[in-house]
Amino acid sequence: MIGVNNLFKPERHTVKSSVEEIVIHPEFKKETFENDIALFKLDKSLGYSDYIQPICLPFAHFHVNIENRTQCFITGWGSISEKGESARILQEAEVYIIPSDICNGFDWYAGMITANMLCAGDESGGIDSCQGDSGGPLACYDPSASKYYLTGITSFGFGCGRPRLPGIYVRMSQYDRWVNTHILLGSKSTAMSIALALNFLCVGWILLETA
Repeated sequence: MIGVNNLFKPERHTVKSSVEEIVIHPEFKKETFENDIALFKLDKSLGYSDYIQPICLPFAHFHVNIENRTQCFITGWGSISEKGESARILQEAEVYIIPSDICNGFDWYAGMITANMLCAGDESGGIDSCQGDSGGPLACYDPSASKYYLTGITSFGFGCGRPRLPGIYVRMSQYDRWVNTHILLGSKSTAMSIALALNFLCVGWILLETA
C-alpha cells in the first residue's frame, strides 16, 4: 500500500499495488549487512498526489555535505520501543547524521561501519529506528537545494535507542549508478527521461533493504 498513514485503515487516497519484479544487490552480505539494498518494481505506475510524492536521490558527491550533524527524518511503522509493539500509525522522528569516525569508535560499533553505511540518531540514545522500520527512509534536507534527499535506508542496529549505538543506514550516494541503471532498464514502458531518472526515485520503483 502506498499513501497510507494507518496500516489498518486505508483511506481514499491509499493505492494498492503488487510487486512485479525484485532486484537484490548482487553483492549483498547478510552477515555484515553490506549492500543491504533492493529495488522493487511495482506492477503499475503511481500517480502523484498530496499523499504520494517522489524524493530526490543523492548524487555520488552528496555524502561530502552530510557528516556534520545534518538534520534528517526517519519514518516507519516499527516498534515504538525495543521489543515493544509495532505502531499502527506512521511514526516520524528527527535524527542527526553521526560522523563515521565517531560511530566506528571502540565503544560504539568498533569498525563495523563501512563506506556504504551511515550512522544516524542521537549519541545519548533515545531517538532511533527500531524493529520493523528496516527499509524505511532517512530523508535529509539540503538547504542549498531546498530539497529533501533519500540519504539513507534503514538497515540494522543493536537494540533501539541505546547510547552510542545509533541506527545504521544504507548510504544511498554509494548506489546512485546501480539504482539509476536498473530504473532505466525497467522504464521502457514509461515516458521517464534520463534526466528525471538521475534525480528522483521515479515511477514504479521503490527501495527496500534486503535483510
